[in-house]
Amino acid sequence: MGIFSRKNTTPSAPAAPAVAGPDLTALTGDYVIDPAHSAIGFVARHAMVTNVKGGFGDFTGTLHLDGAEPAKSTAALDVRVESIDTGNADRDTHLKSADFFKTDEFPTMTFRSTGVEVLGGEEYRVTGELSLLGVTKPLTIDLEFNGFAKDPFGNERVGFTGKAEILRSEFGLTWNAALETGGVLISDKVKLTFDVSAIKQA
Repeated sequence: MGIFSRKNTTPSAPAAPAVAGPDLTALTGDYVIDPAHSAIGFVARHAMVTNVKGGFGDFTGTLHLDGAEPAKSTAALDVRVESIDTGNADRDTHLKSADFFKTDEFPTMTFRSTGVEVLGGEEYRVTGELSLLGVTKPLTIDLEFNGFAKDPFGNERVGFTGKAEILRSEFGLTWNAALETGGVLISDKVKLTFDVSAIKQA
């Protein structure tokens, strides 16, 4: 994951030179994700008519940000799948069972980045590998850099929001039920969301 120079994209003055953004190389360093101020969520279509939202409450992660060369930035995330929460205890129990996440056998979901691309402005694309249920597949996360600040406790923080999509069937999550009106109970496509606040380490 990276953050970095901003470009002037004003279309009305194509001949003007690019305006340099602030020097963000000072943000280069190692960061730890603050789970108390971060969230990992997902959305899946239910019964073809509505969305069910959920998230994971127990996760850890690290970032290495390189302000001068964003492609050298990296990210690692470990999620305890048993911490899944959809706001319904019976549904959460089913999701932890052998029909879905098999949390007794596969307690952790992981992501490891393999590359970073600067898309322009505050937009970045992180590619990597998501491992779930013993299966590893490529994952692309589109990120927006939200800014940086020093909090009241003296911590230097950076923030990102991100989104991605997976097909759960690619990880062996194939349980479903047919609807009388046609279609299936749960969509194959699942949208992932990330809200990250990370603290720079000394």
